[in-house]
Amino acid sequence: MAMRQTPLTCSGHTRPVVDLAFSGITPYGYFLISACKDGKPMLRQGDTGDWIGTFLGHKGAVWGATLNKDATKAATAAADFTAKVWDAVSGDEVLTLAHKHIVKSVNFSLDSNHLLTGGNDKVLRIYDLSKPDAEPQEIAGHSGAIKKALWCNNDKQILSAADDKTVRIWDRSSMEVVKSLSFEASVSSMEYMPDGEILVITYSKTIAFYNALSLELIKTVDAPASIHSASLHPDKDFFVAGGDDFKLYKYDYSTKEELESYKGHFGPVHCVRFSPDGELYASGSEDGTLRLWQTAVGKTYGLWKCLLPEELISDSAEVSFPTAPEIKA
Repeated sequence: MAMRQTPLTCSGHTRPVVDLAFSGITPYGYFLISACKDGKPMLRQGDTGDWIGTFLGHKGAVWGATLNKDATKAATAAADFTAKVWDAVSGDEVLTLAHKHIVKSVNFSLDSNHLLTGGNDKVLRIYDLSKPDAEPQEIAGHSGAIKKALWCNNDKQILSAADDKTVRIWDRSSMEVVKSLSFEASVSSMEYMPDGEILVITYSKTIAFYNALSLELIKTVDAPASIHSASLHPDKDFFVAGGDDFKLYKYDYSTKEELESYKGHFGPVHCVRFSPDGELYASGSEDGTLRLWQTAVGKTYGLWKCLLPEELISDSAEVSFPTAPEIKA
């Protein structure tokens, strides 16, 4: 008998969840941050989904959110024309970085000392967080709004995806384009895996894998619906994707075979990411929830308990968390 996938539902947001990111594994476990159009990014324990706190301060939709590797800092990108840096332990706002338009993407350098931003003004910016009053370095070149900007190649290069239907690699020191990819449709998401230098790009119904240094195509997979986000398992065995049809798809990375599909959300899936240990993946949706899904269904992990067949209840309900109270982290 096949084990039934029972996602953990994390409520608390009041509008669509548009971005999420995990920290690395710390002595206290790993953590998950979510960006939402309600303007209130939330921090959660990564393996259980338990709410830790809400970062209060933005005056518009939050489009991007990230944590540094050890989960001591958070950064958010918002429609109020700012990016903010937060102390992820206390929840306090550390810096507000004013921009000229909506900010869509934030990403910490490996040492957490620099923040890369991108957004609707089509300019990449690098902020030195140790010099908050200094002007950022600016890299122009895209002709459309920047959706995602990521450090790569040990922070020597920058990857950017924009509404001009291109993905570009920039040299950090010269601030010039090294390579560029063009697509037939706007890129909906981009994930960078430093281990193996793999770039995961989604556009239309396609999930594409590229070498992040050369931008040479490794493989593409076509999904049944328009895909908004995809994530490759840390061991590169599987990848997951979600999009317009409310479903989460899991594929075998080597054979490209669809292994499973799950419908749990009640709206399009905007973002999906594997946890750093690969034991689960998180999805964020138009329905205002995050859901955590087991990579290996039936394994005892986090809040999931392995049940023997006679213990299985045929109509198992989803596990749900109470709504997060409205207080600061």
